[in-house]
Amino acid sequence: MTDIAARRLARLDANRELLARTLRGIEKEGLRVDARGHLARTPHPVALGSALTHPRITTDYSEALLELITGTHDNVAALVDELRDIHRLVCSQLDGELIWNQSMPACLPEEAEIPIAWYGTSNTGMLKHVYRRGLAYRYGKTMQCIAGVHYNFSLDDRVWELLDLPGDTEQDRRSAGYIGLIRNFTRYSWLLMYLFGSAPALSRDFLRGRAHPLQSLDQDTLYLPYATSLRMGDLGYQNKAQSQLKLCYNDLATFLQRLHGAVTQPWPAYEALGTHRDGEWIQLNTNVLQIENEYYSSIRPKRATGRCERPITALAERGVQYVEVRCLDIDPFEPVGIAADTCRFVDAFLLFCAASDSPYFEDGGFCTTSAGNFNLVVNEGRRPGIELGRDGKSAGLPGWGKELLDRILPYAEVLDAAYGGQAYRAAVAAQAGKLEDPGATPSARLLAAMRESGAGFLDYTLDQSRRHAQALLSSPLPAEKTAAYAAMARASLDEQKAIEASDTMDFDTYVLRYHQALKAPGTQVPQV
Repeated sequence: MTDIAARRLARLDANRELLARTLRGIEKEGLRVDARGHLARTPHPVALGSALTHPRITTDYSEALLELITGTHDNVAALVDELRDIHRLVCSQLDGELIWNQSMPACLPEEAEIPIAWYGTSNTGMLKHVYRRGLAYRYGKTMQCIAGVHYNFSLDDRVWELLDLPGDTEQDRRSAGYIGLIRNFTRYSWLLMYLFGSAPALSRDFLRGRAHPLQSLDQDTLYLPYATSLRMGDLGYQNKAQSQLKLCYNDLATFLQRLHGAVTQPWPAYEALGTHRDGEWIQLNTNVLQIENEYYSSIRPKRATGRCERPITALAERGVQYVEVRCLDIDPFEPVGIAADTCRFVDAFLLFCAASDSPYFEDGGFCTTSAGNFNLVVNEGRRPGIELGRDGKSAGLPGWGKELLDRILPYAEVLDAAYGGQAYRAAVAAQAGKLEDPGATPSARLLAAMRESGAGFLDYTLDQSRRHAQALLSSPLPAEKTAAYAAMARASLDEQKAIEASDTMDFDTYVLRYHQALKAPGTQVPQV
């Protein structure tokens, strides 16, 4: 540990009560499927409220792709409890349907028959729907049915003062801290993919006959023998427009400037498509990105936005508020898709990333070596003898991984000091066995379970999803919580109706004003 990191850790330990104010939240996606494991063709259940306005239950790309959203919590137990409650509620309302508990999709229909999420007739709802139409043209509907777990994380603002970050204001120091965290996350996130990657296989039909490097596990299943997460590999978003983006995390201002360029720069292939077809909108614009959220990355700097406010504008004006970790697969062994110990490890990992030295990336901020390490672990992370790039040299994955666990452990211990008990230390210590034995990783365990059961990817996941649903339904929500969720659903439907009734602007004008609301980022803020 460097002198800087040691000094920062000591300050965190001396102010551990601030760490107990750490907030985390989860957005967990999951496809609705029928009893055969086929993508559900039914509309979003009315009993779950409005996908446009419900604060806890919405949809992502497809009408069948649920997104379950917790509130923010200052401890992991409450976070996982709420996620479990939402799952219980949803399972109780899915008439003959299940939540597919895997990141790679279920049995999908033909591309044209995959339903795009619908949010009603309001301008706000139509903007979300048309954006998804654009995604279909740009990437294909099949790729958009991939699901994951997003982990949102924020530290108390006073923590950034303890870390001696430069900046004239609290906002500057906070943004500097989060961007420094993101740089370190980019360096070390390969470890998360090794430890928690859970998508080494997929259904043969997913590739729609495209050429691929995968091997056959059985008649239905394709896989890579040492893969950890095909979801995060290059099978999904192969897109020339987005692949040429090189967003820099050396400072917030440069990141926002490059992101602004991507959402304002036309792309020839999208210009050829145009924005309308047969009198209907098919994409919001013809730029490299329609909106900021189209940029696919393993972590994002985030700031809550107002209605119609653009993320770039919010970040430029008010700075980073939290980070969103986007590379976690759905854990197929957990009924809610993520384990409490995984949450605790991610907390300790992110605190380590925030408090450790975080030098600039030298290659123009493009972090080429880190991206290469990440992709290698995604595709071959469990390969014997695998080596990663480190400071211009090669490093064996197990040895570097164990070194990182040793460096993360003190942050787990200071979190235990803040919360009481030894749960964080145990969560970190539990990962050592995966580095000693790749067979203990969830990706290897999933392949082994499929081989042992003799079931292919689809049949195995369907059976597992069914058992998870039964486990959740075996302990139903208390009556008062069921009533509270029902009231939330009714309120969301009323809110959607009110939004639709209040619209006085035509959609074309609304889209124009939405684009005009995008402001170019201003001057650079001080950074680490």
